[in-house]
Amino acid sequence: MKNTERDGEPDKTSIQVIERMVSLLDALAQHPDPVSLKELSTVTGLHPSTAHRILNDMVLKRFVERSEPGAYRLGMRLLELGNIVKSRLNVREAALDHMRALHRKTHQTINLSVRQGDEIVYIDRSFSERSGMQVVRAIGGRAPLHLTSTGKLFLSVDDPKLVRAYATRTGLAGHNKNSITELSRLERELSLVRARGYARDNEELELGVRCMAAGIRDDSGRLIAGLSISAPADRLQEEWIEDLIQTVNEISSVLGHGAEPVEGPADRTAG
Repeated sequence: MKNTERDGEPDKTSIQVIERMVSLLDALAQHPDPVSLKELSTVTGLHPSTAHRILNDMVLKRFVERSEPGAYRLGMRLLELGNIVKSRLNVREAALDHMRALHRKTHQTINLSVRQGDEIVYIDRSFSERSGMQVVRAIGGRAPLHLTSTGKLFLSVDDPKLVRAYATRTGLAGHNKNSITELSRLERELSLVRARGYARDNEELELGVRCMAAGIRDDSGRLIAGLSISAPADRLQEEWIEDLIQTVNEISSVLGHGAEPVEGPADRTAG
């Protein structure tokens, strides 16, 4: 007998379960108040025992809440996931023109990245042949947090316990001789990131490539993305830090962030 899962084809039973889950979520979405199991069964055409079993699984994963015995409503995890998607879509729209302007000024690759678990994901980029550097990671590509300038931004706002947990999970695996592979060195690096307000990658992910990154924040002040300049190691210019920080402040402002802007090196030495 053919094993569809082993051959990489979707299993019919799994697809059926997913379809039933979606039908229940759709049914719940149509009602502002809790819905009884009986009504959900009627609307979806599912047997009550089948609907009950699937709903219980979704309750465990917080996709559905049991407001009272036998009555259900949509769960908070859907809101959490929706907010993540919303922030990513908004930040891309808000950042695009600013990324292009920064690219025109530096003639280097400008990356927009977000955190996903223990990695960053590149969600947009502005570059040209004049950048003088081949883009290795395409949009949708991933890289470890501790080896990237944007990844360090996200680690720098984590609780120290979470940073240690990250180091344990990943083993701080390196890509080359410049990679940070020791927790003590990473912690020192993150202290510098917090003090400076921006992060660097000195050929730690790819030999011959250096990066600098600053964070983009939403209306609640939460770090939601990082904007980085990537350039051949001998071309990265220190004055670009000011341009980078100005750019992320402008993008954050578009997203409603009204806190004090990130300071650049000149701001901290001016007074």
